[in-house]
Amino acid sequence: MAQHTSPAGPLGRLGLWVADHGRLVGIAWIAVVIGLGIFAPSVEKNLSGAGWQADGSESVAVRDLAQEHFGGNASHALQVVVHSTDGPLDDGAGDGARVLAQVRDVLEAEPRLAEVIAPTPGASLSPDGRTAVVLAGAGVDTNEMVRVASDLKEELQALSTPTVQVNPTGSSLLWSDFNEANLEAMLTSEMISWPVTLAILVLAFGALVAAGLPLLLTLAGLVASAGSLVLVNELVPVSIWAMNFAMMFALALGIDYALFLVVRYRAARMGRDASPRQAIAETMDTAGKAVLLSGATVLVSLSAVLLVPSPSFRSMAGGIMIAVVFVLAATLTLLPLVLVRLDHRIDRLALPWARTTEHRSPVFARWGAHLWRRPLAWGLGATAVLLLLAAPIAGLRTGMPSIKVLPDDASARVGYAQVKDAFGPGAPGMLQVVVARPDADAAAAVLADDAGIRSVLPPQPAADGSDLAMIQAVPTVDPSDPHLPATVERLRADLPSSALVGGAAVENIDLTDQLDRSTPLVIGVVLLLGFLLLLVALQAPLISLLGTLASLLSTAAAFGVARLLFQDGHGAGLLGFEPQGFLDAWAPVFFFAMIFAIAMDYTVFLLAAAKEHWERTGDPREAMVGAVAHSGRVIFAAGGVMVAVFFTFALSGPLPPKEMGVILGVAVLLDAFLVRLVLLPVLLRLSGRAAWATPAWLRRILPRITFAHG
Repeated sequence: MAQHTSPAGPLGRLGLWVADHGRLVGIAWIAVVIGLGIFAPSVEKNLSGAGWQADGSESVAVRDLAQEHFGGNASHALQVVVHSTDGPLDDGAGDGARVLAQVRDVLEAEPRLAEVIAPTPGASLSPDGRTAVVLAGAGVDTNEMVRVASDLKEELQALSTPTVQVNPTGSSLLWSDFNEANLEAMLTSEMISWPVTLAILVLAFGALVAAGLPLLLTLAGLVASAGSLVLVNELVPVSIWAMNFAMMFALALGIDYALFLVVRYRAARMGRDASPRQAIAETMDTAGKAVLLSGATVLVSLSAVLLVPSPSFRSMAGGIMIAVVFVLAATLTLLPLVLVRLDHRIDRLALPWARTTEHRSPVFARWGAHLWRRPLAWGLGATAVLLLLAAPIAGLRTGMPSIKVLPDDASARVGYAQVKDAFGPGAPGMLQVVVARPDADAAAAVLADDAGIRSVLPPQPAADGSDLAMIQAVPTVDPSDPHLPATVERLRADLPSSALVGGAAVENIDLTDQLDRSTPLVIGVVLLLGFLLLLVALQAPLISLLGTLASLLSTAAAFGVARLLFQDGHGAGLLGFEPQGFLDAWAPVFFFAMIFAIAMDYTVFLLAAAKEHWERTGDPREAMVGAVAHSGRVIFAAGGVMVAVFFTFALSGPLPPKEMGVILGVAVLLDAFLVRLVLLPVLLRLSGRAAWATPAWLRRILPRITFAHG
């Protein structure tokens, strides 16, 4: 029987062009993967862990002045803690003096370090003489100092004897130790997530070959993005977190996108016996269009994070965006080629019960029909669950990661504890005040009189002779104590106008303040851009608005759960972490953008299917039930994969990856299964024809976009 051939749209024509120029496309992708893959193995070595700062802040200015004028005695300098368990370090009968000399020799031999300062009584040598801090000034920027810390810490620790311990510490060591623990955790999570993901995909696709396509596609995107990040790092510093997030996001989104295309191609090719060219054109004009819109939504959401004036945030967002671009490109060019070339072989090694040609799921069709009959009961129930989980968000507190994110035996944490024991709880968070030399005595007096300051060191003139002085002060509280920001704010108000307050702890406070100011802006921009993108794609203001706002419920619920887990410590023993008493300050702004991007991913899949049915039939019931029937299985499988990927990151390693895995995993779990498969279909049911209504003036402004093929 002759088939009706519908004219292909722009993406359908792209799919046909790829099919006709398979050799060219294949060679191009091989060149990209190999060319960029050459750089990929060095990604962990090249990328940095620093950049957690508020650009333009007072504390960053202090750090720059300290590095330039005070022999590198800045917040990112190395602090090597030498602790004796057998008498004072200067006791001639022990190993202390010899070990101290060896520590200085190692530090002075490193060209990237500036001035090395020996321990001095009353400042860096404890009253009992058992604990000393050798300071190695920073001669390079924060990113390179993390590498210096990584290069030297084993050599320095190896100087320890049975009675003398050597433990480097400080902010650069903290990031070095964290990166090491984080890398191990990420590799462990990847080893767990890949086989779990493959198992879920085999169940979703019903065939091993089809299940492997998303993983191969994602692998190509990952290799290309990893190599790209190494090249970008040659121009601007890129945080190692950019690669960690990119790996996770690319794996999750790549599988989502491949699922959508493969299911649609199989239905067209094997279900309706369309030719390979007809099948790929239909697939690209429908599922491909939804994938392109989804990718654009993800990129738009993450681009809002670039508004945060912090290098780490911008590089993380940029890294994920690069990965998404490569995965999107592979989905829209490489995957169509593979589908056409494999064709019926996609269903090789199929499970006996698999119905591989079925696009419309009878199970989800029945579910959609049930929601149509009882929308209020299910809609109110889903909303009640989400609001109940979101309720704890009212008491959420944030702060920058404390020393508790490191393993107990990490060098930075051991040295940190020894400094606290020897010099007081505030000693690891020493404040640094850079002031004009004529104001130094007045500044020292203000510091000495402040109730939040335990001790003040004498003003030190600039090493290069400039008209500056530095005063170091020990707070009365731990660097992560919630009272420290009030002390810093008070000092900034009371000190002479030439004084600038900084130090590692103050840099965290300034970044937290910057994030608190940036978060409402980022959330507003993400919501606005997400709504506008949906509006352009769907041409329907009401459902675009409802789809955008529905994402807020799953996001709020995820942060409510996060507060119970990570702030209050419920379940800390099960997940194996020590609660800090707050959520990391970067989580709300960054995770909101990520959660919203993922949520809109599912929103696009569901509403694109609904719009396609609406364009074909003009029937609100068919639009809702048909959307659930045709996209429900994909959303269910993709949601299961994402939850599995994210939760594997919560199983091992330091605290921040656990926060990331749990918050994103809970958000996807709630969004895919409650919001997209219950609440959003209910909203389609209740809004009826109004969901798709477009004012005439708006129709004239918007470009014409359709999802129905032909």
